[in-house]
Amino acid sequence: MRRAVCPGSFDPITNGHLDIIARASRLYDAVYVAVMINKSKQGLFTVEERISLIEDVTQQYDNVRVEAFHGLLVDFCREREIPAIVKGLRAVSDFDYELQMAQMNNGLSGVETLFVPTNPTYSFLSSSLVKEVAAWGGDVSHLLPPPVLAALTQRLARPDR
Repeated sequence: MRRAVCPGSFDPITNGHLDIIARASRLYDAVYVAVMINKSKQGLFTVEERISLIEDVTQQYDNVRVEAFHGLLVDFCREREIPAIVKGLRAVSDFDYELQMAQMNNGLSGVETLFVPTNPTYSFLSSSLVKEVAAWGGDVSHLLPPPVLAALTQRLARPDR
């Protein structure tokens, strides 16, 4: 069985993320979406909420599994016998950082990284940018799946966020 992982914080998952996951699901028998747990960073959504949203918007892909992880991604891969990491590249600036990570991961465990060029429609898109625009009342409806947009709108409307 050909396995791959799409890692990230997904706070929240965007249409750009979904594009990469969908494309990976056509290339691999099993695709793990690994939601990073970073205790030192407070996300807008909890890890459990992110997992639930990702499961909701990827349910059409029978071969996609969603799990949380903390620590080294290569350990996540080793535990699940995953030989490949799939990463979307938005711009050349992404490549510099991602190449270093790919080389480190390969050196640590032999896991390979497949770089997928982002659909030009989403080349500027990041979760951080979406949250910022939405917080200022901008329209991000074309950048998020409907359930994620609803969750983001509801979260930003809370005074205690």
